[in-house]
Amino acid sequence: MHDAVMAALSTVNDPELHRDLVSLGMIERAEMVGGVAQIKVNLTTPACPLKGQIESEVRAAVMAVPGVNSVQVSFGATVRMAAQPALPGVKHVLLVGSGKGGVGKSSVAVNLAASLAADGARVGLLDADVYGPSVAHMLGQGAARVTANAERKMQPLEAHGLKFISMANLSPAGQALVWRGPMLHSAVQQFIKDAAWGELDYLIVDLPPGTGDVQLSLTQTVNVTGAVIVTTPQDVALIDAARAIDMFRKASVPVLGVVENMSYFVAPDTGNVYDLFGRGGSRKLGEQYPLLGEIPLDMDVRQDADAGIPAVLAHPHTPAAQALISVARNLAGQVSVLAVNKELSQSLAELPDQLTVV
Repeated sequence: MHDAVMAALSTVNDPELHRDLVSLGMIERAEMVGGVAQIKVNLTTPACPLKGQIESEVRAAVMAVPGVNSVQVSFGATVRMAAQPALPGVKHVLLVGSGKGGVGKSSVAVNLAASLAADGARVGLLDADVYGPSVAHMLGQGAARVTANAERKMQPLEAHGLKFISMANLSPAGQALVWRGPMLHSAVQQFIKDAAWGELDYLIVDLPPGTGDVQLSLTQTVNVTGAVIVTTPQDVALIDAARAIDMFRKASVPVLGVVENMSYFVAPDTGNVYDLFGRGGSRKLGEQYPLLGEIPLDMDVRQDADAGIPAVLAHPHTPAAQALISVARNLAGQVSVLAVNKELSQSLAELPDQLTVV
């Protein structure tokens, strides 16, 4: 009976990885208790965007096995990493960048991190926008100060289920940082390597706008899994977003997708939809890179940021929060695809040049 159930499960593909759950090692348990099939699927991320589809297809496949009267499906999740971890204990470093300021990059980064953490992932958030650090304020920890642990490493602060470090928690409020490239490089090195991040599935890095020293330092310091580009729909923003994409391409950092922020506005009194900055412009970039989502302009997102609570936690059922949650899950899916594909490529590369014919 077990073999029959496993054979049925081998016909169910992960919708993103396009391989069956059995060969991917995603079936953690398949047991029969009387006429009840108890199946536990170990997802490649707790933020799996297609969990519902997988559950439905598993039920349908196993119910077709003779002798099965009902199916109980449960889930676990283990985030996979490709080859070696990005940092000791950190599986994936994900950069959130933009070609220009004013597109809501930091707000998107904070909500992506909070959403992934809410789904059960272990998440860190590094505010590398040293000239305009706003992550601490958006997490309600602007007055907190970073301390050192017993090993004399920076101890990240914690808020809303995630760890974070921001220059705002290391320098006096309102003090301008007048730093040249070498000082920026040193700061980035310390944030990455001299901080006690612990065990993380994802370390989200909020980059400064543009294509400057911090971006270069990060890509040279750590094994980056990929980058997310945040833009608004109008051509002026897209031109700069294309430059950011080109920078990551030259640094051999995969672009995991594009986020169109402030995509449209829904008037709360009439329900009319207004495309204040145009709409869908990022789909031009999405022809080459996945469009992770379109986020509407929403007053709750701004108010929640000022209040120090990410919108995905404060007002999770609003259209903007739902769009941000969808973006986070789509991003997690892209990371899983990249990790599994690299894992497969490495396995194939380790095969001998000539296989023994038996």
